[in-house]
Amino acid sequence: MARKNTAAQGHIRMIGGQWRGRKLPVTDAEGLRPTIDRLRETLFNWLQFELPQTQVLDVFAGTGSLGLEALSRGAAQATFFEQNRQACQQLRTNLTTLRAEQSAQIHQGNALQLLTLPNMQKPMQVVFLDPPFQQNLVNPAIELLEQHQWLAPDAWVYIETEHKAPVHVPAHWQLYREKTMGQSAALLYRVVKAPS
Repeated sequence: MARKNTAAQGHIRMIGGQWRGRKLPVTDAEGLRPTIDRLRETLFNWLQFELPQTQVLDVFAGTGSLGLEALSRGAAQATFFEQNRQACQQLRTNLTTLRAEQSAQIHQGNALQLLTLPNMQKPMQVVFLDPPFQQNLVNPAIELLEQHQWLAPDAWVYIETEHKAPVHVPAHWQLYREKTMGQSAALLYRVVKAPS
């Protein structure tokens, strides 16, 4: 999920891939803050060779901008977790607009609760953790990803949180890239072995 500071108020813009340049409407909901274009562009430059044919999980989806961008750049399937009903409805509408319904699953509910459910799909190769700020959601989500075996070996996990917020990751997660932009800290980790 992310703060409303996109260039086009009320819209997200796809940055690359098959839907490059497309603008999609977003719901005006409290706490929704689409990741700014510059930070999304940095993230997907980091991941540009890792996305084709991957299983992607957007845990605090909000507008779905990260999962949608991954699909635009060749991900095979994206799963979205989002609590806000209106945001989920808008995400479904946007997927229909993009004719991508078959490539996505949307689950409405508390993301931390959803992460406790058995993962019935293939393990996720790319995971986005971009929760609302100031709610201490990142570290519990990391623990649940590990405990409930959501991650494929060599998975990538992107974390976006407020600058200087403590992030605690398992020893076998290696920090691959990091960047601070405004109030946000962006961290990309590689899971270097399968969780035991």
